[in-house]
Amino acid sequence: MLMVIDIGNTNIVVGLFEGEKLERTWRIHTVAEKTEDEYEIIFRSLFAANGIEPHAVATAAVSSVVPMLTRAIVSTVRDLTGVDPLLVGPEIYDRLVLSITTQDPYELGTDLVSNAIAAWDLYRGPCVAVDFGTALSFTCVSRKAEIVGVSLAPGLNTAVASLSRDTAQLPFVPLAVPPSVIGRNTIHSVQAGIVYGWAGLVESMIGRMRKELGNDLKVVATGGLCGVIAPLTEVFDLVDPDLTMKGLRLVALQVGRGER
Repeated sequence: MLMVIDIGNTNIVVGLFEGEKLERTWRIHTVAEKTEDEYEIIFRSLFAANGIEPHAVATAAVSSVVPMLTRAIVSTVRDLTGVDPLLVGPEIYDRLVLSITTQDPYELGTDLVSNAIAAWDLYRGPCVAVDFGTALSFTCVSRKAEIVGVSLAPGLNTAVASLSRDTAQLPFVPLAVPPSVIGRNTIHSVQAGIVYGWAGLVESMIGRMRKELGNDLKVVATGGLCGVIAPLTEVFDLVDPDLTMKGLRLVALQVGRGER
């Protein structure tokens, strides 16, 4: 069994693979202040509650964009499973199927690299992985198998939180599609602006990217909030909330640490 972990700013997502099949995923709220001991209790509880023996994990891979938590989660995996996990980072990029042609590969988030690897594996041509997370990211891959760059915007929840924090009379509202693009109360007004506005943002960005990467550009949506926007646009060729997990599995395979 292969265990993959994506440490994000909002959630830590854990996936367990048997061969190519993603058997189980868990989503844990990211709390940077938690200790290694606390995370080990959480992980052990998840394994026990699902009847999974931790030592069934034969190999593991970790992606992290929260440096404060990286060491704690790596140690947790090691103590829990007895496996020394692969930590995805620039040190292994020269062993991946995609080359990275950005100005500084060290700036590129390992979750975005994993997204790009998974998207390329699907299409083997120009593609972009659109990740609806804490940030809205567009990771672009050329037909030459190069990660050529990334575009970033605030994520949907980040935008809603900013409105609530920085305005005196706007509350934090749930992200949902309102009845109309013209809101008739405060909640629907915020939902209309964020949800339909971000759908338009995505369509505009993809249109511009097609001009640079080609009209045959394939577009994959992922991330915890992709399901909010996906029904409002036809720009996506595929919606896969587990794209990052699948990309981490492929990264592990490409550096000789995964199970086929």
